[in-house]
Amino acid sequence: MRVTLSRKAHFNAAHRLYRKDWTFEQNDAVFGKCNNPNFHGHNYELIVSVTGEIDKETGYVLDVKFLTDIIKEEVEDKFDHKNLNLDVPEFQDLNPTAENIVVVIWNKIRKKVKLDLDLEVVLYETPRNFVTYKGE
Repeated sequence: MRVTLSRKAHFNAAHRLYRKDWTFEQNDAVFGKCNNPNFHGHNYELIVSVTGEIDKETGYVLDVKFLTDIIKEEVEDKFDHKNLNLDVPEFQDLNPTAENIVVVIWNKIRKKVKLDLDLEVVLYETPRNFVTYKGE
């Protein structure tokens, strides 16, 4: 039996959407108010889901405490109350769009979760705008 276990999390972060190799006018045309040189912030909501077989001995797909700890260490501790452009090394040369953020988070968590478990990450940038990544 394959079952999906999900854990919700939350972090607040600021960012600016822009390309360093474009003029301000080009960035403004593409990214609009998200290109604000003084940055802007979001209250991100995150759902991390793992799918796999139920372990016959424990009854778990994955210990939720283990998943909680991974999310805290790899996402909350590194992203919460940070400026993604300035404080998070992964975004020094990567535009911190929701699409890029969800892939970075997925890659961080994937390294800690057994490969026989499917992993899906959903990131809400706003209550109405969200992205989903399940790996390549």
